[in-house]
Amino acid sequence: MNRLPFEIVEREILVKKESTGNFGKRPEERSTEELLDLGIVNLDKPPGPTSHQVSDFVKKILRIKKAGHSGTLDPRVTGVLAVALGRATRISHALLPAGKEYVALMHLHKPVDRKDIQKVLKEFTGKIRQKPPIKSAVRRIERTRNIYYIDIIEIDKQEVLFKVGCQAGTYIRKLCFDIGKKLGCGAHMAELRRTKVASFNEDTLFTLQDLTDAFHYYKNENNDRFLRKVIQPMENGINHLPKVWILDTTVKPLSHGRDLAIPGISKLESKIKKKDLVAIMTLKNELVALGTSIMTSEDIIKKDKGIAIKTEKVFLQA
Repeated sequence: MNRLPFEIVEREILVKKESTGNFGKRPEERSTEELLDLGIVNLDKPPGPTSHQVSDFVKKILRIKKAGHSGTLDPRVTGVLAVALGRATRISHALLPAGKEYVALMHLHKPVDRKDIQKVLKEFTGKIRQKPPIKSAVRRIERTRNIYYIDIIEIDKQEVLFKVGCQAGTYIRKLCFDIGKKLGCGAHMAELRRTKVASFNEDTLFTLQDLTDAFHYYKNENNDRFLRKVIQPMENGINHLPKVWILDTTVKPLSHGRDLAIPGISKLESKIKKKDLVAIMTLKNELVALGTSIMTSEDIIKKDKGIAIKTEKVFLQA
């Protein structure tokens, strides 16, 4: 089975300083009110509205002031749209560059032999050069994008159904056009569905109607079971990131924006590289902040002092 880059990396937990955490509470122990401010909904975006409109629907349904999505989908495109709530909205910073997976239906303008299709699709795996389409939110300059895998699901005459795992910012519509050009027959994207953003996939999808019903039961019938199933802790939005766990005494300074120094670290994951985006956690697995690593895992284990991670975004109030 093909996987996104973060799913391939196997990390070990390295202990720097043994400690038992007493600060805060585990994400699964948060109240429903707290989840409404520190949660994420994995929405099945319907065709029609923009991603921004869907986020706005979520705000109105849950009666909250802030909600932010995990990367724009065209109005006609459906599928995984992780919407962060309240203070968790800045988790989108971690989700936007994460790998994504789509299922696309490509229509070939002329019949092509199956072997030729398979051969050309293989040529489009790895690093490709791509210029965004005319209707796009970014400047139309050619750029490099990684295609991690392309799997053909079915070929029916001139219809090719395939699954693609790719770097953020890859335009599948343009990918289909370029594949058609390479085949010499022309092609266009007929349908598209996003099936994965980082660790969010179709297994935990809910619709806007599900969210509406769940909130109704919570507010009008004092039953939050369904809502607690629909809203996930924000920590599920950083499952793809390397992690560092800090001592209780370090939580308050970091919550006020201080950078993380080595003496404040209890344990960390292996294979952290310089300039990696890192999740800084309490010993109860609450997200304290996101930061950029200044040292590697090996550096942190070997050294006794120095700044290990530059704090970028703080989530926990202490």
